[in-house]
Amino acid sequence: MALFSSLTPVFVAVLCVIIGFIIKNSQKKDESRSKEKRSDGGKVRPWVDEDLQDDTEINSKDNEDDYECLETEDENNLHHIPYTPHQYSASEILERSEKFYSLMNLRRSVRFISPEPVPREVINNVILTAGTAPSGAHTEPWTFVVVTDADVKHKIREIVEEEEEINYKQRMGDKWVHDLKRLRTNWVKEYLDIAPYLILIFKQIHGVHPNGKKKTHYYNEISVSIACGILLAALQNVGLVTVTTTPLNCGPQLRALLQRPANEKLLMLLPVGYPTSDATVPDLKRKDLNDIMVNV
Repeated sequence: MALFSSLTPVFVAVLCVIIGFIIKNSQKKDESRSKEKRSDGGKVRPWVDEDLQDDTEINSKDNEDDYECLETEDENNLHHIPYTPHQYSASEILERSEKFYSLMNLRRSVRFISPEPVPREVINNVILTAGTAPSGAHTEPWTFVVVTDADVKHKIREIVEEEEEINYKQRMGDKWVHDLKRLRTNWVKEYLDIAPYLILIFKQIHGVHPNGKKKTHYYNEISVSIACGILLAALQNVGLVTVTTTPLNCGPQLRALLQRPANEKLLMLLPVGYPTSDATVPDLKRKDLNDIMVNV
């Protein structure tokens, strides 16, 4: 009993230190949150962009009653057909692979885009090409919104630049901003006004059956990302340029502006057009084959 009494002050002191540490950490978190508030209204600007999260829940039990499997007889008994693509000779496939690599190796992220008109049929074709991408259970969980209206493009620019300024000054941190300096990029996005087309790619986190039940879109972000890659290749193939942008925390505002449903989340924004006659790009080098491929 005497031993316990002598140790009691020690326990109290340790407990006070622990409580003080918890309170201090809580205050730091509150300060960190307050730094992300807007000066014009106090709205919190979160670091994590929820639109850029892949929220496919393959085995979710919480809301499985909201989802429904394929329901029609035609969908359940999908007919399979022979597949016989053209087969090239060994010399032909080597030549085609070299030519395609040479074409794609010229692809660059270009921020100097000309207002010169581009035939709309070309844009339709490159998006059709992107739509050939594979997707989980062939759900095709993508929506490509093509914007040509000058007023809408300017509103998109205003939304993006407002959030990007906060990203550069608060969210991204000194290291990230420093690493971008050599690329001469900042929150000013003039090309959003100038480019003849803006293509906004939305991932559909779920589909909707005619009866209102949700349709699971498996691996929706991976599927749409593959489609974006094919779109970039298709644009390069026709001589158009773009710069891949993922506007942090702009998704909800852009979704509202473009009147997209709640199940669509912005994944990427591409300004598309011809390069200007005085366009420049950073003199970057790509990794050698040995640096990106492993043979087993």
